[in-house]
Amino acid sequence: MSGVSDLQRWKLKRLIKTLEAARGSGTSMISLAIPPKQQISQVVSMLTEEFGTASNIKSRVNRQSVLSAITSAQHRLKLYPRTPPNGLVVYCGTVLTDDGKEKLVNIDFEPFKPVSTKLYLCDSKFHLEPLAGLLEDSTKFGFIVIDGKGSLYGQLSGNTRETLHQFSVELPKKHGRGGQSSMRFGRIRLEKRQNYVRKVAEKATQLFITNNAINVTGLILAGSAEFKEELEKSDIFDPRLRSKVIQLVDVAYGGENGFSEAISLSRKYLDNVKVVQEQELVTKFFDEIARNTGKISYGIDDIISALEDGAVETLIVWENLVAWRVEFQDAEGTKTVRFLRSEQEHECVNAVDKVTGAQLEIVSKESLVDWLAEAYTNFGTNLEIIGDSAPEATSFINGFGGIGGLLRWKREEFDIQESDSEDYFEENDPDDEYAEFF
Repeated sequence: MSGVSDLQRWKLKRLIKTLEAARGSGTSMISLAIPPKQQISQVVSMLTEEFGTASNIKSRVNRQSVLSAITSAQHRLKLYPRTPPNGLVVYCGTVLTDDGKEKLVNIDFEPFKPVSTKLYLCDSKFHLEPLAGLLEDSTKFGFIVIDGKGSLYGQLSGNTRETLHQFSVELPKKHGRGGQSSMRFGRIRLEKRQNYVRKVAEKATQLFITNNAINVTGLILAGSAEFKEELEKSDIFDPRLRSKVIQLVDVAYGGENGFSEAISLSRKYLDNVKVVQEQELVTKFFDEIARNTGKISYGIDDIISALEDGAVETLIVWENLVAWRVEFQDAEGTKTVRFLRSEQEHECVNAVDKVTGAQLEIVSKESLVDWLAEAYTNFGTNLEIIGDSAPEATSFINGFGGIGGLLRWKREEFDIQESDSEDYFEENDPDDEYAEFF
């Protein structure tokens, strides 16, 4: 991955998704956020007071759950003699599993960016506002794609591409007849064009200025005709937005296709935007295929084999890939590992050894993406976890299953059926900062 922060951001995104789904009975789930300047001792004193208050809860079951959660939070805080430089986030409590059983959750970590929100809540769910704020990217670029058929307003931030608003328009075409009719028609046509540009400019102000301040780092105007130039020069176009225009680009299409083309043509201004980096990475993967170099790999079985050989220079994985790493054990204690796609998950039930036919017991099962995020350094590869915002990424997901690799050298063909029965890896126990929750 391009920098530790990318991996940390992905882990945090995964954690938020998991915590969002967690629910408890009563008010037994504690959410605690401590900013860098707040002292641990103050929070410990507050929790002590909360413990005394919770002792008066009438419901015995709820009282015990709340007291247990507060005690867990206190124990977690004892691990920190002082507040970490970026603050501290703690989630403790009893949650209900899918099968209705109770499970105690304890999570504490220093985030990769300073916590700006002070929070203590005891509820039936975890409150994730402090974590969600950490994922916000301050670098945002606005796009206006304008042509004679309509306009689109978009925003690009991190690996997120978003269409903010879109509308269509019907403008009169040039009049071919002469005389007074032609002059009158020309005035009407010009008036409608001016009204259209006015509407585009006013909507831009609504979308890209919040609380009297510009909410984007830069603005890119794109279009297939002269409308983008008219918009930039228009007196109606807010001067604050005009000062943020970094490029005018000609695109062949309007709407979503024009948005994609505008992003591609503006790469030199967007080098640090994650979605553009993903776009370039996947394009490189496709180029290797087009040049028939043999230095690419795709599909879970081929990728696992290439990783074991140390051949993968860059591993590309879709963040929502549904696949599993399952560890089995037979009656004699011998362990084997299989990597299963979503359609193969049924093989976990009544699994048997493919050679001996012996019954196998599941020892562990985890998401392949989660496992790769921890184990990739063991195979000397760079890991890039991509989203699906870029059209190139969507093609990669649909065409290659969402997992592929750029190789260091061309590998010889191998028997995929044979590789399915092999045990590629020994047990790996990475130091995952969120591991105890999962």
